[in-house]
Amino acid sequence: MKFIKRHYAIIFLIIFGCSSDKGINKVELTELSGAAIDLSQYKGKVVFINFWATWCKPCIQEMPTIVQAQAELKADEVVFLFASNEEPAQIEKFAKRHDYNFHYVHLENMETLNIQALPTTFIFNREGELKFSETGFRVWNDQVNVDLITKIINDHEQ
Repeated sequence: MKFIKRHYAIIFLIIFGCSSDKGINKVELTELSGAAIDLSQYKGKVVFINFWATWCKPCIQEMPTIVQAQAELKADEVVFLFASNEEPAQIEKFAKRHDYNFHYVHLENMETLNIQALPTTFIFNREGELKFSETGFRVWNDQVNVDLITKIINDHEQ
């Protein structure tokens, strides 16, 4: 058992602790067209990445709450990205059937990020550091959750 725990600890450190980048650069995304996304372009902005799938009922159930949170935070410097590792054509088909104004992207490295279940949400601060990570459904337009994002937005000012 110690052997297994030690290996998990080493893997965790390799993935999340030993890299010289600050976190966001570990996420590999492409536009649905296939063009690579350089996440460093969002430096200075908070980045909210929701990992989801077209077949994931809780993912789809939380989307309307994200729409409302996104509208409430519109004036703030937050980039919302919706990442799936499904085929881009499948994501595009979903986007056409649902009336969400989301920036859908393709996730290239789900296994590397150790995402065990969906939905999962990462929120990176303005410096690209991972400040929030959670797996599971969340009501994002609830004031507690809007405040969570707002706190990350305002953290750089302290």
